Amino acid sequence: MERSTPSAPLAAMSPAGDSGGLIAGETAEKRRVSRNSMAAAAVMTVLKLAAGILSGSLGVLSDAAHSALDLAGAALTFFSVRVSDKPADEDHPYGHGKIENLSALAESGLMGISCAWIIWEAVRRIAYHDVELHHSIWPVAVVVGSICVDYWRSRQLRAVAERTGSPALATDAWHFASDIWASVAVLLGLALSWAGRRAGLAWMEYADPVAAILISMMILRMTWHLAHDAAGALTDEISVETRERMVRQVEQVPGVLAVEQARVRRSGAGYFADLTLALPRRSTFEHTGGLVQAATEAVRRELPRADVVIHTVPRHTRAESIFDRVRAVAASNNISVHDLSVQSHQGRLRVEQHVELDENLSLLAAHDFVSGIEAQILRAVPEIDSVVTHIESEPATIEQPEEVVEADRRIEQCLRAAAAEFPEVVDVHEILVGRTGEHIALACHCTLPDDLNLQRVHEVITALEDRFKLICPEVQRVTIHPEPVTDNLR
Repeated sequence: MERSTPSAPLAAMSPAGDSGGLIAGETAEKRRVSRNSMAAAAVMTVLKLAAGILSGSLGVLSDAAHSALDLAGAALTFFSVRVSDKPADEDHPYGHGKIENLSALAESGLMGISCAWIIWEAVRRIAYHDVELHHSIWPVAVVVGSICVDYWRSRQLRAVAERTGSPALATDAWHFASDIWASVAVLLGLALSWAGRRAGLAWMEYADPVAAILISMMILRMTWHLAHDAAGALTDEISVETRERMVRQVEQVPGVLAVEQARVRRSGAGYFADLTLALPRRSTFEHTGGLVQAATEAVRRELPRADVVIHTVPRHTRAESIFDRVRAVAASNNISVHDLSVQSHQGRLRVEQHVELDENLSLLAAHDFVSGIEAQILRAVPEIDSVVTHIESEPATIEQPEEVVEADRRIEQCLRAAAAEFPEVVDVHEILVGRTGEHIALACHCTLPDDLNLQRVHEVITALEDRFKLICPEVQRVTIHPEPVTDNLR
């Protein structure tokens, strides 16, 4: 499994690239607008309640009740914003983001309760007509002032909600936007009621409770959508389109064979994404790490606040050669092979390979291990008829040379004499001779033409090693590093 972030699981909600200062700034901004919203709701609730009682208007009273719920909702939003931005802890390893979704759901419930009460009271007034309106300029002034305040609040809240992705602030913004239309309906009800009294049209006096019913129906419709979104986040619902866009982004990462599983869930302003990617099984750990990072960035292009966890599974591809499949078997056993060759003889394929194993293994243990690998290769690559493995010891200790001889004239002269027999060799340099006990080792750099292909380079280097060992059989190990001519001119 590869995790996209090196931090511990408790540091879950901090997306890559965000600075602590940026997060702190967003938190302060969210708290400020929610605090301002709460103060404005308190003032408007008191003014509307006074105007409604003085005028007897159900429309104004319903608007006052709505503002009272605004105050409760704004207080709930302020609380949820303070809690949701707390970092993850032992009890909440995924953070506290869902408190905002819970707040949005609770506020939707409060809106629904207020609408139900307003509709009940409006129907009762229409049926019994037991309240007489007292028309004056004050209710109108209060409602007009409420429209201005709600417009200011909704714009501020919506702007901050869009920047921070806060569902609680977004719900508050929609709530106050609905207040504007509710206040407009109240004004219309008051105007029609006043006009009906002046014109002697008794039926127009029902405009006030009818306006209250229309307000409530409109708010109920909006409340349903807000509650559905909040409940969806709490139950880990995610839109199909969002998931598909994220998957398409990841599938476009070069090297990703397929997205075998993708799960996404919301938590407040952030997302958690859990993906399983199929990658070529011949990929190294370093290459896999690069693909995981690229896939994480692809997810965050679609979900900027996502905490991403990516699992990888090895898969074979149709483009794999016999060499790739043999190496894949070796890699699955946590070993590497070299000098790998595939030979065809009378229509039958034979693999020859060199394997390095721990130098402390016994021959029996090493042979049993290699026999198991050979059996796996024959099963994985049916085209192969036989496998021959050369077992080498893998050094497990650091050699401590007794002496390093840089100017051993005889060995150096033997090496230069051997190199002179190969026209491709331009020169040999940086010759180093070392002794460890009875063992002598030589290392050097060998300059070759820039355009010589690797196969020929390997042939020349191998032949040079063999020729040198014939001249100096006392040297047990030879390491030759090939270099292009151009590299020596830099």
